[in-house]
Amino acid sequence: MMRRLKYSGIGGVVVYWLFVAWSMGKNPWFSFWSNALSDLGSPEMARAPGIYNYGLVITAVFMLAFSVYLMLSAENKPQTVGGAYVSISAIFLALIGVFHAGTRPHGFVSTYFFVQFFLGMLIYGTGSKDRVIRYGSGLLFALAVPGTLISWSSVALIETYEIALIAVFTLVVALKNGNEST
Repeated sequence: MMRRLKYSGIGGVVVYWLFVAWSMGKNPWFSFWSNALSDLGSPEMARAPGIYNYGLVITAVFMLAFSVYLMLSAENKPQTVGGAYVSISAIFLALIGVFHAGTRPHGFVSTYFFVQFFLGMLIYGTGSKDRVIRYGSGLLFALAVPGTLISWSSVALIETYEIALIAVFTLVVALKNGNEST
């Protein structure tokens, strides 16, 4: 069971991009250079917006499972707290699908998904005895912050950049954490 939970973060990233690809196939107008990824879930803009929005909710289930892994495998309080922050980010991820682009809470839930995840990643990493996880999470956090200060040509590009950092963290944790067999 722990092994499945351990890899659920990577699974979530893969599932998310599969839904994005499916949604992009239905919306040939979408451009990474001028849109936000959430535009794929906007009923005013997208054809079949449910594909993207349900994809976010399904991805959130994977990320919640990953957060459970982080908390169950935690060796100390910082790791437990970091895992809890990631669990909160999973809830915000699902809420992005519920409060799709064009709704009032969308900006808040979108922002707080990233804020909660990156804080959780940083806190989890500070408690890790594994140097790669500890310093890697610090480096990824350090890369995430200035990423928000760069003038990107579209929201989709910064979102993709930040999601890539999340993917790296889930991969590092899956490869570096102990080999649980339960």
